[in-house]
Amino acid sequence: MNLELTEEQKLLQRSVREFAEAEVKPLARELDETGRFPRETLRKAAELGLTGITVPERYGGAGMDHICYSIVMEEIARVCASTSVILSVQNSLFCGTLEHFGTEEQKKKFLVPFARGEKIGCYALTEPQAGSNAAALATKAIRKGDRYVINGTKAWITNGGAADAGVIYVNTQPEKGEKGITALLVEKGTPGFAVGKEEKKLGIHATACTELSFTDCEVPAENRVGNEGDGYKIALTTLDGGRIGIASQATGIAQGAYEAALAYARQRQAFGHPIAEFQAIQFMLADMATEIDAARLLARRAAWKQDSGARFSMEAAIAKLFASEMATRVAHKAIQIHGGNGYSSEYPVERAYRDARITEIYEGTSEIQRLVIASWLLKRQ
Repeated sequence: MNLELTEEQKLLQRSVREFAEAEVKPLARELDETGRFPRETLRKAAELGLTGITVPERYGGAGMDHICYSIVMEEIARVCASTSVILSVQNSLFCGTLEHFGTEEQKKKFLVPFARGEKIGCYALTEPQAGSNAAALATKAIRKGDRYVINGTKAWITNGGAADAGVIYVNTQPEKGEKGITALLVEKGTPGFAVGKEEKKLGIHATACTELSFTDCEVPAENRVGNEGDGYKIALTTLDGGRIGIASQATGIAQGAYEAALAYARQRQAFGHPIAEFQAIQFMLADMATEIDAARLLARRAAWKQDSGARFSMEAAIAKLFASEMATRVAHKAIQIHGGNGYSSEYPVERAYRDARITEIYEGTSEIQRLVIASWLLKRQ
């Protein structure tokens, strides 16, 4: 693994940082306060190819590698965690599912306009009673001729309130457990498909995170992704890639908090000196920089492994586990360095602290990541 970014990757990093500073950062506080979904920003992101980063160009994407995906997620999260996770779901969970498991017809109909950013996608696995236990889905779909009839409710669906279509995981044969789960594509406007209440959250307020409900919702069998019963495998495989995005998001949140703390420490005076001159502050900054660097390398290693074509489940889980818990620690220290001001919403570190916390929960809690890592370790014995 070469740790040096290629010239193409460096150019992408500079371009995305410029975009983030000019278009995303100025809106971050307002989005946090209002919860407004940033459609115009996403349209501008699409012009840079950020809505289909790794999707082949023939399907409307930018055709980049997964290290590029990691770079984009970090740079956007550095200024706005909401925007970054919207793009993460669009790229890895929706487009990634279609890219790897969709038919040619599905790719033409669903992947192309979503990779181009003309439409927004979501990924609906979680339910009110099924989070970490993804095999316990209560949303059911019954095959009737050439259609599936869906009934049930999904919860905590990022992009749910704004999506034009979603990959919906349903139980088609409950008696088979995880082997009875199937993935279906459901479009906005399909009779029986409705957006429910928006979730009130600690952070990432602008993600249109909602419930989705299905009442005798009929979708054509041609909207099935993979074979009937393949849904659980598809979901877990897709989440491996998604975890790299969340690890990179967590790294970006931490990087933004660290930069704010460093700048504050240089200008804040105490006892006649900038507080950056005090060893207690220096030690916190050193720990923050070290942990961020380690998380970034872990995320990029996982992305490199994915690009190699080898299994990367353990590397993705390691990156996600470390980066997410690191982000909370770094944001905590950033508030401490700011003192009382860090507790104020006038400063960005307060938002970083709230936004960081979710990275330990979605796309697999820290506890689930530890189980994944342990299972791979034990297989090696």
